[in-house]
Amino acid sequence: MRRPPPRTLRGQLTAGLVSLLALACLAVGITTALALRGFLMGRLDEQLTAYGGRFAASLEREAEPDADNRPDTRGQADSTFGARLLNGSVTQAAVVDEAADRPVQLTSGDRRALAGVPVDGNGHSIRLSALGKYRVTAVHGDDQDILITGLPLHPVEETVHRLEAVEAVLFGAALVATGTAAALWVRISLRPLRTVTARAAEVASLPLASGAIDMPGPLPDTDPRTEVGQVGTALNHMLGHVENALTSRQASEERLRHFAADASHELRTPVANIRGHAELALRHQGPVPAEVRHALERIDGESQRMTRVVDDLLLLARLDAGRPLEHEPVDLTLLILNASDDARAAGPAHHWRLVLPEEPVTVTGDAHRLQQAIGNLLANARTHTPPGTDVTITLTTDRTGACVDVRDNGPGIPEEIQPEVFGRFVRADHARSRSTGSTGLGLAIVHAVITAHGGTATVTSSPGHTTFRLTLPH
Repeated sequence: MRRPPPRTLRGQLTAGLVSLLALACLAVGITTALALRGFLMGRLDEQLTAYGGRFAASLEREAEPDADNRPDTRGQADSTFGARLLNGSVTQAAVVDEAADRPVQLTSGDRRALAGVPVDGNGHSIRLSALGKYRVTAVHGDDQDILITGLPLHPVEETVHRLEAVEAVLFGAALVATGTAAALWVRISLRPLRTVTARAAEVASLPLASGAIDMPGPLPDTDPRTEVGQVGTALNHMLGHVENALTSRQASEERLRHFAADASHELRTPVANIRGHAELALRHQGPVPAEVRHALERIDGESQRMTRVVDDLLLLARLDAGRPLEHEPVDLTLLILNASDDARAAGPAHHWRLVLPEEPVTVTGDAHRLQQAIGNLLANARTHTPPGTDVTITLTTDRTGACVDVRDNGPGIPEEIQPEVFGRFVRADHARSRSTGSTGLGLAIVHAVITAHGGTATVTSSPGHTTFRLTLPH
């Protein structure tokens, strides 16, 4: 299987350096091998020129019985090849073997190769089936024949191969050593960049979306003469802007929380007074015109709604301020039973179902706030689904905690609203049926209460299937 290329900058730089060195070593190896081969071939050609055609010329007297007329092998190196051609055909062929000539058996291919050697006195390479590769030269003889003298190429190729083997070992060791040294050098050179990466990862892991954030300090290495220093400077500037923006946001949120808390406190009394006066006027025994009674009933209804809004805003302000909740054992099963009873009384046209474990489920928390969160979920399902909708409340447990699912088969929540459905004053009334007004704070309270308990609140919705899930630790 093909190994994937390195993706890290350190791996790419190391691989690039080693690759460049490998290419350089390959170029040097090829050049030296070719140069050595050319040099040795030139020496071999010079040697052939010095030999001339003496050994090949002596082969024509081989058949004469006079011993003095035998082939002259003096001064000829072992394995020297000689051949005599007359009218394009090889008449004699021999090779020097231990200072004596030895006839050579030639095949038809060998004879064609010898006949094809140019008679120019230059060296040419051929292969003889019985001897291997030879460097030969052809010259004209005195008897209108062609004299071919050759020397074996084996010593040249052996020398070149030995050089290639030595270079392969040396270059391989150099590549290993260079690769190790390059990896260490690149690692040291990129150390400031790793610091920048670590600082960026640290900032990315911070919960920037909410709460006060303690930003890490600036990077120390900000030398503008280096690329890493320039990146560090840019990151420090960015962190400074982010810190200023977060500080401004935190201050604005604190002012808004204080305003909401103060406004809620201030509104509770006048709203209670308005509601009290409206109830008192409705209890009047004397005749009251229908229009006046209707106005008083509207005042009473709206004051009750205003009271709920003020109470919800005050609760959210307290939760945002981090006011501690109670931490006591809470029977979650009992809370769900009570909340479902209230939901059945408020929404008798809905079909309410419970799926509870056989044993009671207990968590640690604030019973009143958890009761409010579960009640808000059931009220949300009742308010935003038409009569006849099936609503199922499921309670499950695992090793980490408890999980409460509220599932309905209503029309669902539009996809564009789902990411912000737990926000404040967020309504999906245009997509879900409603029978009463909605403040848009119910699900925000659910999310705030569950988050304050260390849990999570999520939603998944599609037409005919909506599930709100609350998870609470043990």
